[in-house]
Amino acid sequence: MPRDDSQARFPAVPSDHWDGNRFFNPHADTDKGLRDLWRLYRTSWQRWPALPPVEPRVPPAAPPARGEVAVTFVGHVTFLIQVGGAAFLTDPVFSDRAGPFGRLGPKRARAPGVRMADLPPIDSVLLSHNHYDHMDLPSLRRLARRHGAVQALTGIGNGPPLRRAGFEAVAEMDWWDGIDGPEGTRITFVPAQHWSARGRFDRRRTLWGGFVIEAPDVTVYFAGDTGYCPHFREIAARFGPIDVALLPIGAYEPRWFMAAQHMDPAEAVRAHGELGARQSVAMHFGTFQLTPEAFDAPARELDQALAEQSVESNRFVVPTVGETLRFRPRYI
Repeated sequence: MPRDDSQARFPAVPSDHWDGNRFFNPHADTDKGLRDLWRLYRTSWQRWPALPPVEPRVPPAAPPARGEVAVTFVGHVTFLIQVGGAAFLTDPVFSDRAGPFGRLGPKRARAPGVRMADLPPIDSVLLSHNHYDHMDLPSLRRLARRHGAVQALTGIGNGPPLRRAGFEAVAEMDWWDGIDGPEGTRITFVPAQHWSARGRFDRRRTLWGGFVIEAPDVTVYFAGDTGYCPHFREIAARFGPIDVALLPIGAYEPRWFMAAQHMDPAEAVRAHGELGARQSVAMHFGTFQLTPEAFDAPARELDQALAEQSVESNRFVVPTVGETLRFRPRYI
C-alpha cells in the first residue's frame, strides 16, 4: 500500500521493475546514450506552423451524473477528469515551456485550453512521472496555493518535490498499489513502459506509471507516457474492460529512438483494443514539439490506423484544446 511520509519508499528485491538501485522496464530497455541523442537532434525536424490563439473555456462545475464521466482537455497530458462526484487533474502543465525553471525547454505551441483560475475544486492530482512535460513545478506550486489541501498521488520517489511545491498529502505508489479516493472512488497506480529523470544523474531513480480510477459504474485509465507493451493486457485482466482510456498518440518519431518509450498512433489503437476500451481519448500531441514529426501527423495517422484496424472513428477521438467530452460508456 502507498505510504504518506517524507521519505521515498523503495521496493524490496526481488521485483520485476527494481534492481536494488534503479527502476527498469521488464519488457524493454528505454535507455539512450549521448550518441543516440546527437543522432536524434541531427534528424530533419518538421517545423510546426504558427497556431491561432486559444480562447480558454470554463469546464463544467457540476459533477457528472452517476455512470457518466466528463474529461476536459487542458492540453498535452493535462486533463480535468470529473467522475463519481470527484475531480482529478492529471500531470498539470500550465507553463509556457517544458523544462527547468519553467523558462527552458520546448516552447508551448498552444496555450492551455482552461485557465487554472477556472478549474473547479480539485480532489486529487495524479502525477505519472517526473519528466518536465509532466511534472511542472511552477504549475504545481500555483495549484497547491490556489486549491489548498489537494491530495497528490504519484510513483515512488516523486514525493519530495511535490511536498516542496506545497502538497501536504502525498502518496508515493508502486505499480498496482491502490488507494481509496474521494466520493467512493479507488485509484490504482499501474505500469507503463517509460523512464524518469530530471537531470544527468537521476535516470530511473523514481517510478513512472499510469492511473486507473474506479468510480461507481465507470472505470477511467490515464496512461501517462508509455511505449506499446504487455501492460495493457495486464491492466484489462485486473480491471476488466476500461470505460474511458486517455492514451498518448504523439512524440513518436523516429521509431529507432522512441519506440520503447512512446507509442505511435497505430500502437495506441492496438492498446485501445487490448484494454477493451469502450472509449478512448487522444493526448500527448500538439502542445510541445518534443520530436521531429509534423504537427498534424498524430491525428492523421490515428485516423488511418483506426480505418486499418476496423475501429469506429468515434471510439477513439482527438479532443480540441479546452473541450469537455462527456461519456456514458456503458450505454454506448
